[in-house]
Amino acid sequence: MFKDHPNFVVKTLEHPSGQQVGLFYMKIIVNSAMLSRELMEPIMSFSGEITYGDLLRRIPIGQVNQVQCINDITQAILLGWTYVHLDGETKGAVFNTSHPKHRQVSKPEIETQILGPQVAFTESMEMNSALIHSYIPDISLKEVSLKAGEKLSTPISLFYMEDLCDPDLVQTIQDKVESLNLKAVLDADILAQWIEDGPTSIFPQLLLTERVDRAIYPLLEGKAVLMVGGSPFAIICPSTFLDFFKSVEDSYYRWNTGSFLRLMRVLALLISLFGTSIYVAALTYHYETIPQAFLVPLAQSRARVPFPPLFEALLLELIIQLLSEAGARLPTKVGQTMGIVGGIVIGQAAVQAGFTSNILIIIVALGALSSFTTPVFQMANSIRSTRFPIIILAGILGAEGIAMGIVLLVLHLLRQTSMGHPYFYPMFAATGVDKRDGLLRSPYLLFPKKSIFVQKEGNSSKKPGGDIDD
Repeated sequence: MFKDHPNFVVKTLEHPSGQQVGLFYMKIIVNSAMLSRELMEPIMSFSGEITYGDLLRRIPIGQVNQVQCINDITQAILLGWTYVHLDGETKGAVFNTSHPKHRQVSKPEIETQILGPQVAFTESMEMNSALIHSYIPDISLKEVSLKAGEKLSTPISLFYMEDLCDPDLVQTIQDKVESLNLKAVLDADILAQWIEDGPTSIFPQLLLTERVDRAIYPLLEGKAVLMVGGSPFAIICPSTFLDFFKSVEDSYYRWNTGSFLRLMRVLALLISLFGTSIYVAALTYHYETIPQAFLVPLAQSRARVPFPPLFEALLLELIIQLLSEAGARLPTKVGQTMGIVGGIVIGQAAVQAGFTSNILIIIVALGALSSFTTPVFQMANSIRSTRFPIIILAGILGAEGIAMGIVLLVLHLLRQTSMGHPYFYPMFAATGVDKRDGLLRSPYLLFPKKSIFVQKEGNSSKKPGGDIDD
C-alpha cells in the first residue's frame, strides 16, 4: 500500500532481548523528537521480552489506540500516528506522534470590528477546540466527534451545552452529518450546504463565522456549533434570517447604538434589493410618481442614453459586480485601490459616453454600498444576486413586478427552516420576550432568561439517542 511512497518509513528496532519491534510512520508529519524520546527510548529500555500490554501501560504517550484492521492502521499512519508491531503478536497499537502544521491564533481577517476579543479560529481542530473550551470552562460543554467523509476522514466536532441545548437538536445534527455519503468534507461551507434544511434556497440557512466570540454566544443560548478540521470557520446551528444582519459587536455597544446599527442594516437591505428596481419601474411605467422637481434633471440626464431603463440598469449593475469580484481576487491593497479608482473612472466614462445617467450611477452605487453593510459575506452575496430578478420583474411589470418579487421573497423565507426551527424567528413564530433581542436590542436587564433553542423543562436528563438510564 505504501510501497512507492517516498515519505513512508519502516523502522525495525532490535530489542536487547532479541525481540524485533517494527515502527511504521510518515516522516513528514510526525514529531521526530517525540517519536525518539517518548516511543523508541522507552521501548529499548524495557527489560525482558516486550508484550502488547507493556506498550499500552508504559509508553508515555497519551493518545493510543488498539488496532487490528489494516484500514484503521493506514488511516492512522496518514494522520501522523505511528504503528508499533511486536514480533510474534497478531495485533498492534498506534500512538499519536503527529506534528500538525498550522498557523497561530490571529485576528479575524473578514469579520473585523473595534470592540470585543480579537481572536479568530484557525485550521487546526485541536486549537479551535482549545479556544472554545478556554472561553467556556464548564463541565456541561460537550464535544462529539462525527464522521462524514468516506475516502478522507476529515475530523468534524459538534459542540453544545448539555444543560442548555435541546437533545432533539443535537440528534438532528448528528443524523444529518453522519448520513452523508461524501468522499471528503474539505470546508465548513461545503458541510453547511449539505446539511441545510433547504439546500435549493437562494439564502444560506446556517451561519458561518471565523470569530470565536460569535461562536460562544450561540452556545450559551442553547444552540450548537460544528467545526470541520482544516477550516477556520464555525457553523452555527440553527441560524435565523436576522442572525445574518447582526454583528457580535452590537452586543458590546449600548442598547440604543446596537439597535440603531441593526435598523440601519435592515434599511440598507431594502435599498440594496429594491433601489434600482424602483428606478426602473418609475422610468418605465410610472413617470407620474416622480416629483415634478426631479423630472427635468432626470430627463436631461437620460437625454443621451440610447438604452431603455431596464437594460441600462442591468448593464451598470453587472459592471459594479465585475468591479467587486475583481477587487476581491486581487491583493488587498491593490483590490481596494482598483475598486475605488475603477468605479470612478468607469462611472465618469459611462456618463460621458452616454451609456448611462448620473442618477442611475448614484442609485446603483448606493445599492452596492448598502450590500456591503451585511456582516456575513454569504448573505451579502445572496442579496446581490437577488437584485437582478427583481430588476427584471420591475422592467417587465413595473410596480406590480416589484410587489410580486416581494411576495415571492417573503413566502420563500417563511417556508424555510434551520435545523427544524423557523428561519424568520423572532419576526415570525416568536413570543414578545424573545423579540427583545431581535430587530432591536433591548437593555440587558430586559433580556429573556431563555431562548426557544434552550431545551424544554423535563428534557435536562435526556441525552441524544435515548434516556440517561439506557
